Amino acid sequence: MKLRFSKMHGTGNDFVVFDAINQRVELSAEQVRFIAERHFGVGCDQLLLVERPTRNDADFRYRIFNADGGEVEQCGNGARCFMRFVHDKKLSRQSEIRVETASGIIQPRLEADGRITVNMGTPHFDPHDIPFMVDKCALTYELELEGETVTISALSIGNPHAVQYVDDIDTAPVARQGPQIEAHPRFPNKVNAGFMQIVDRQNIRLRVYERGAGETLACGTGACAAVVAGISRGSLDATVHVAARGGLLTIHWAGADTPVSMTGPAANVFEGEIELG
Repeated sequence: MKLRFSKMHGTGNDFVVFDAINQRVELSAEQVRFIAERHFGVGCDQLLLVERPTRNDADFRYRIFNADGGEVEQCGNGARCFMRFVHDKKLSRQSEIRVETASGIIQPRLEADGRITVNMGTPHFDPHDIPFMVDKCALTYELELEGETVTISALSIGNPHAVQYVDDIDTAPVARQGPQIEAHPRFPNKVNAGFMQIVDRQNIRLRVYERGAGETLACGTGACAAVVAGISRGSLDATVHVAARGGLLTIHWAGADTPVSMTGPAANVFEGEIELG
């Protein structure tokens, strides 16, 4: 089976994107892992499928698979690449589309400067919605790791996030704490672990250990979650620039029950064809 694909990235978070409208794409978890493998496959953090919608109020369906082969609910950097893909491939001529995901509808919009803004929906703090095993909802929680305790904010941006403040992301214990937080038993579906350094009220630096992928150069939903956590705790203003190792994102959240918006770049790297047994 030969499949055409595009290799893309959003601020260094890289993807293999398949048009599943004009070709049949049915992949096993083993095949996803092979494609994502950087030595023997194409190499990517996540694999994205562009499909026809299953509901009348959407233009497309968006599916996301992590490098470990597991399907997940949402990916913000991938959503921008999704919009760039459907526009460049002329699957849609609209500057704004409605996209069906496992966690609901998102609305990517192509801006005049070439960047893409995505309405990521409303953040959820209810532990049941994350999901997070705790007795009651709180602004922060203590999480027991191996020999230490960390303070986190827990929330969902369509997928689960645990965000902690750090003094300096360059020396943050991402490699040590990230896997422990990701697989912590209080997060039954695992979790993305964010490490946020606040520079000032409009700027943060961020590293994210992503569920099923490890640390990536950027994480769109992680950037949204970090900003929402910081605003909720009174540390940040409504519009924040997020510096990840792969580039810059701008996040806006007006608070309460309003949606989060994310603006940033999306780039096509190359086109290819892969043969799968």
